[in-house]
Amino acid sequence: AAAGRVREMSDEAHLASMGISLPGGATYDREGVAAHAKQLVSKVRGGLEGSLDRLGVEVIPQLAAYGGEHTLVTKEGDTYTAQDIILAPGSVPFVPPGVEVDGSTVYTSDEALDLEHVPEYVAIIGSGIIGLEFADVYTALGSEVTFIEALDTLMPAFDREIARVADRLLLQSRGIDYRTGVFAAKVAPGVRDERPVVIQTIDAKTKEPVETLEVDACLVATGRVANTKSLNLEEHGITLARGVVPVDERMRVLTAKEDGEVVPHLYCIGDANGIQMLAHTASAQGISAIENICGREHVVDHESIPGACFTHPEVASVGLDEDKAKARAADEGFELGKAVSHFRANSKALAEGEGDGIVKLLFNKETEQILGAHIIGLHAADLITEIANAKQAGTSIRDLAFTVHTHPTLSEVVDGAFKEAVGMNAH
Repeated sequence: AAAGRVREMSDEAHLASMGISLPGGATYDREGVAAHAKQLVSKVRGGLEGSLDRLGVEVIPQLAAYGGEHTLVTKEGDTYTAQDIILAPGSVPFVPPGVEVDGSTVYTSDEALDLEHVPEYVAIIGSGIIGLEFADVYTALGSEVTFIEALDTLMPAFDREIARVADRLLLQSRGIDYRTGVFAAKVAPGVRDERPVVIQTIDAKTKEPVETLEVDACLVATGRVANTKSLNLEEHGITLARGVVPVDERMRVLTAKEDGEVVPHLYCIGDANGIQMLAHTASAQGISAIENICGREHVVDHESIPGACFTHPEVASVGLDEDKAKARAADEGFELGKAVSHFRANSKALAEGEGDGIVKLLFNKETEQILGAHIIGLHAADLITEIANAKQAGTSIRDLAFTVHTHPTLSEVVDGAFKEAVGMNAH
């Protein structure tokens, strides 16, 4: 949030277009920015702890492992029993072989959140959501950024059309450099202000050396892995695949991913089950697990859960990307529909000087059901929720096209996509 404010207030042309000037430009205090983040985390944690206390939930601050049916055993040797157990250990950053993390000059997103310093030149390994968000922060605060991506294309998690727009808005406009199709085979930490971080890259296919980079810092943003090593599950007949706990659609733990049996009274939610590593997905899975424990059968519709990348502008999506939607249309024999609406035609976006971006809607032309949606633009993370909820509810795009959106608001960009999908004009 702070980096976004700095970026906005440093854009002299943007401010001048609205008759605003900021003599001397915007400055920031690194310690103040870091303190703001820590205070926010503390406030949110305090609120959650207060809620648990008011609900009469006992919190036991110990590391525990599964001890068999109805049982947990803590590291200190204490045993606890319960009718049902929900595992929610979360995830930890994945650090590839050859990468040495020192927490100071070579670090993961966990350490980066502390913002102990703002490097002049930082390399980011991985161009996924985490890497993009930190690139957005670092460039706003004045850093030079280089991405190192093992795949042949940047931003592999994005719909390809959205990725092209993101490349222009989030990378090219900020002078971000990148290398694709290469591994960071070896990363040696440096000493801040004394010795650079040395990164040796190799070709992802041939494994031949490519180049050696020297940077001030290196952020390892190569994804996250299930935090399940200490749960002791395999000793109780539960086979993990790369640390992921196998579950069925009701969040019940299985003995194995393929043809596994249900482990009685044991559930697993969140990153540890590997279905979808998003905080709000974990919350939805937790609610679902409780519903099933209480005898009210419930299944989470994961394809209708939205995700977002909190850059400036934001990127958000739900459901299938265009390539997967085309594949499903071919497999199931229906015609794929596509509609695109532009922020540059939206009064609110123009008033904010934020006319870049699109809303892209993918749907089944026969059933008029939403298959996926992708947004890049101002407050995309907020806008995607309307489409995600409509998708989950099974509302047709024709019905959505007749809904009314407040004017002038950004939601009208979404409305434009609904209307475009059924051949109506929004303007």
